[in-house]
Amino acid sequence: MEINFLVLLAAAASTLVVGFIWYNPKVFGTIWMKESGMTEEKMKGANMAFIFGMSVFYAFLIAMVIQMLSIHQWGAVSMVGGDPSLAKPSFDAFMADYGTSFRTFKHGVFHGLLTGLFLAMPIIATNSLYERKSWKYTLISAGYWTVSFMLMGGIICAWA
Repeated sequence: MEINFLVLLAAAASTLVVGFIWYNPKVFGTIWMKESGMTEEKMKGANMAFIFGMSVFYAFLIAMVIQMLSIHQWGAVSMVGGDPSLAKPSFDAFMADYGTSFRTFKHGVFHGLLTGLFLAMPIIATNSLYERKSWKYTLISAGYWTVSFMLMGGIICAWA
């Protein structure tokens, strides 16, 4: 299986779209600013091009992991050492039978949901405990990543 970098980039860019909506003042932006201690004054002078660029870069790294979690066929590829050309004939037979199984947007969304609930949320909640952040902050941040992972998983699983 080849890595489709354009699909991963699209999935990474989708986190910006989710963020523009999620952190809009009419959605969770105002609450998040209050709970995180962010102010309009702190936001002034920030290099937003750098921040958005690095956000997409980090989301791209996450997309690479989401790809491995949502596309089951990557497990088969890893079983043959990552090089299908060196695999036994049974690998080709397996991929012929199951190479496109569970490759839907819906299936990717499911894996994104699981990743958000069982990976992102515990990490964010743990950090929030030590940073003395509120549960509102924790739920807003974990919710953002869960929704982002769901969209990323859907994009990756359906298009890659």
